[in-house]
Amino acid sequence: MLRRFTSLLAPMTGASNSITVRLKLDNSPGTLSRVLGVIGDVGGNVGAIDIVRHEANFLVRDVSIDTSSVSHQHEILSMLHGIDGVTVQQWSDRTFLMHLGGKISTGVKFPLRTRDDLSMAYTPGVARVCMAIHENPEKARNLTIKKNTVAVVSDGTAVLGLGDIGPEAAMPVMEGKAMLFKEFGGVDAFPLCIAEKDPEEIIKLVKAVAPTFGGINLEDISAPRCFEIERRLQEELDIPVFHDDQHGTAVVLTAALINALKLIQKNPGDLKAVVLGVGAAGTACTNMMLNLGIKNIIGIDRHGVLHREDKTLSREKMEYAQRTNPNCETGTLKDVIKGADLFVGVSGPKTLTQDDVRSMAANPMIFAMSNPEPEIMPLEAVEAGASIVCTGRSDFPNQVNNVLCFPGIFRGALDVSATEINEEMKMAAAQAIADSIPLEALGPDYIIPSVFDRSVAANVAKAVAKAARETGVARVTGEYSIGPRGSMREIKYT
Repeated sequence: MLRRFTSLLAPMTGASNSITVRLKLDNSPGTLSRVLGVIGDVGGNVGAIDIVRHEANFLVRDVSIDTSSVSHQHEILSMLHGIDGVTVQQWSDRTFLMHLGGKISTGVKFPLRTRDDLSMAYTPGVARVCMAIHENPEKARNLTIKKNTVAVVSDGTAVLGLGDIGPEAAMPVMEGKAMLFKEFGGVDAFPLCIAEKDPEEIIKLVKAVAPTFGGINLEDISAPRCFEIERRLQEELDIPVFHDDQHGTAVVLTAALINALKLIQKNPGDLKAVVLGVGAAGTACTNMMLNLGIKNIIGIDRHGVLHREDKTLSREKMEYAQRTNPNCETGTLKDVIKGADLFVGVSGPKTLTQDDVRSMAANPMIFAMSNPEPEIMPLEAVEAGASIVCTGRSDFPNQVNNVLCFPGIFRGALDVSATEINEEMKMAAAQAIADSIPLEALGPDYIIPSVFDRSVAANVAKAVAKAARETGVARVTGEYSIGPRGSMREIKYT
């Protein structure tokens, strides 16, 4: 079990830090070999090598190189500059190249080639559609982009692990989110990064633009403001509002936990769980674990264990304490981790030690989801006795990745014109993700399906739509099925 993690101890090279270098090389034997040798000696990983120009005395080649960091990029470039017979003409960061001009654009569904086309898509024909919606506003759900469009709303106050970097700097993340919606769920999404931090003003703004959208995805809004913003918007709008940082993480964690319990053969009601970090994600994870049947959950923030006897807690933290820690344990992580079956980390790097893991119950489960560095590295956790380890990183097994849930959740919600995304729909999504892996295929390093398993979004959409109908939040109540080619756009009602 240890072997699968040992190769991941060194810094990982990857496409996210890759560069393309244009080199002019003397046309003599061994020149390219020297280049490749130098790159390999400093830990670069060569990908594509393309000839750009060929002359009698020299060749110009583009060499793509995976690196581990910006400093690693410059180290490789410095070494290349020092090779005889080699000139570095230019280089580019492939990730920045992908972002030039943004990553998404609008498109049209019908060509405008004739006067007839124009008269139907725009004036005068469009006026009849406008009046039909004016007479019955519900028709906007079928006659406009509202049917399949989600707003990705952020104020840039809690972007990834970068913190409060502002709305402009949040745009690349929100564009990426829109790409994921489209690619995995067939959902049209558009980023709205707003220069406003006042919850009341954010609520007003989202309500004002809501007629355009079939759903609202809140993203990277800091706690505790995010709780009130989501609650108010869901109360005051008749479309789904979903804070993915909270609920997306919780849904995928719950899916992983469902499958992990199958492997270690423990019941939810018998578990002791410790949650380190009770912000947006930690609170939502706790809520879903409670719904799963875990009764003994202990939350810890930077001040220590949350318990109902602590009168200094904020309103949100006291509400959390009232629903958790039934034995009113106190102290620090080291005090309450003893005998625990499950550790859930949504806090920061290196906050869980091997001694902590050794003090847990037999076959403990470690969900260390801090990014980019987890609370404990997987190899360290396994060496200390962990039976199952999950992280938020793509270079380790069992990645807790929200893309497994939010495209399918919104796909299912939009398909039945749901008014909200309730707890039953979230649990249905978690179960669908878990069930995407056959029981016989489960293993310690495979309890979460790949993000590129295209069946997951379809499974989640179907389960979420079913739960919406059963709980009375679906406007469209007919059953539906997936089209013969599995396309999300071929969902039809029968």
